Amino acid sequence: MSRIGRMPIPLPPGVKVEIQGSRVTVSGPKGTLTRTFDPAMQIVIEDNTLRVYRPTDARHHRALHGLTRALLANMVQGVSQGYQKQLEIRGVGYRAERQPDGTLVMHLGFSHPVRVRPPEGITFEVDPKAGIITVRGIDKETVGRVAAEIRAWRPADPYLGKGLRYLGEQIRQKAGKAGKGKGKGKGK
Repeated sequence: MSRIGRMPIPLPPGVKVEIQGSRVTVSGPKGTLTRTFDPAMQIVIEDNTLRVYRPTDARHHRALHGLTRALLANMVQGVSQGYQKQLEIRGVGYRAERQPDGTLVMHLGFSHPVRVRPPEGITFEVDPKAGIITVRGIDKETVGRVAAEIRAWRPADPYLGKGLRYLGEQIRQKAGKAGKGKGKGKGK
């Protein structure tokens, strides 16, 4: 059996789960998430915990068992605590600011500022002194996708290290171009 799939998902106080066939709605203090799962997986509420059961030990069902449990656990954590990803800006003249309408405006060395509108359920926070952009939301998948899209505008350069990177991400620095030796190899 799947070790992940067998683990029960405890429901924190204030989190309600509604199961309608293969459609599950999880609501909590931060918001509501709805997702449709494979109808073969059986999702049950037992003693204030969620459990996922699979019909057979077929390879396909074993894979779905762990996946379904992980997605449900992410939904429960999202509506109770939320998720966040932090990006760090490094480079001379690189900066970001948040507009009053929630739009993120970044100056990343292009001839124009880059504007990113937050999708529904996502908020941006910017600390201009530290150069940190925080992406917050209740859906783990959306938070990660939006953070990756922002980072894709100017990924950290391996030579100079400037650009956008996740907070704490280590960029392997490459050595610069080595100069030619004095007088060696001329004329060849």
